[in-house]
Amino acid sequence: MAPEDLDTIITGEAVSLESRPASVMTRALATLIDVGFYAVALLLLLLALSPQLGRLNSAQANTLVVVGIALLAVGVPTTVETVTRGRSLGKIVLGTRVVRDDGGPIRFRHALTRWSTAMVELFLTAGLLAFTVSMLGRRSKRLGDMLAGTYVARVRGVEEVDLPLLVPPELAAWAATADMAALPDRVSLHARKYLARTATLTPQARQRLGLSLAAEVERYVSPPPPPGTHPERFLAAVLATRRDREYLVALRQRAAEEAELAALTQAYLSTGRASDARRIGMPPRTG
Repeated sequence: MAPEDLDTIITGEAVSLESRPASVMTRALATLIDVGFYAVALLLLLLALSPQLGRLNSAQANTLVVVGIALLAVGVPTTVETVTRGRSLGKIVLGTRVVRDDGGPIRFRHALTRWSTAMVELFLTAGLLAFTVSMLGRRSKRLGDMLAGTYVARVRGVEEVDLPLLVPPELAAWAATADMAALPDRVSLHARKYLARTATLTPQARQRLGLSLAAEVERYVSPPPPPGTHPERFLAAVLATRRDREYLVALRQRAAEEAELAALTQAYLSTGRASDARRIGMPPRTG
């Protein structure tokens, strides 16, 4: 991916990742797919309820129409994007996702803000307002995105290879004795994401991100790695070592819990046998 074709997402932790905003036409097609799907679903629901709807008076029918339009324009899209963290049928088909300006997943308030303007942007103006604003704005944003602090990014074609994390041989001796504090979740996540996506990054971005992440991870490691250690191999060594140590701790904890459970079970059975023996007037068995 060329640098000029990419947009830089700066997360709240100042770690940049590479992403490409979706084009206006891609967004328009995804919206058409979504609206068409929701409209068909609503029509099928109305047909299924038609016997009951025939008994409504005009006021009740008008209320139902207003509620249906509100659900189609705001309620359903907001719910779908909240539950799927920015996906929908159209976005899945086109390989896009709604993300925050900092690259993180959206939440309910973002989805609600985006779709609260849909009545004007998409329906009252037949999409003309949204199309015009997206063509003129940065990252192809419509008004709802500007208010919510979101945009639609392409996610298809960004490959993440889940390779096994191994300690590089030249760092094995250092990693075995190094004191590694628990990494914050955000630091560990960004390091793993980086190592999974190195092949998709430009050389400049790869070097910049590697050095930045290695400097952040090094704050939790003592002593520092040997001079001249490559940032990616340092990150792999730390993540693999932390994983192995946490796994051993979990194994020891599980073994201790199983031993405690066995002791409690044995004590319970012994107490039960003694109680039974007393009830029938026999001395309790031992052993």
